[in-house]
Amino acid sequence: HVQLVESGGGSVQVGGSLRLSCVASGDTVGRYCMGWFRQIPDREREGVAGIESDGSASYADSVKGRFTISKDTAKNTLNLQMNNLEPEDTGMYYCAADFCDLDEYRYWGQGTQVTVS
Repeated sequence: HVQLVESGGGSVQVGGSLRLSCVASGDTVGRYCMGWFRQIPDREREGVAGIESDGSASYADSVKGRFTISKDTAKNTLNLQMNNLEPEDTGMYYCAADFCDLDEYRYWGQGTQVTVS
């Protein structure tokens, strides 16, 4: 099965940008539906963006127009470009993957922290 490792988190000022990456191994990202999620302590994990095997993308209302999800099949990587960051974007960001005919993601990375202040 696929293994996922996120990177690219950090601390940034309000209005700044970050680019998260999720490197996949063990399988190719093109076979999977994939997504980015974030979690803040004491709150439920929320979906941020998703991308299907055909490349079609979807976004949470709170990030539409600011975040862009993409796959780089040459690098076997899932990316999340985050612009115009807000304090509410602070959280631990996780990437996830699974076959598109399943209801839930089984494969998750370890997370990367994003702090906006």
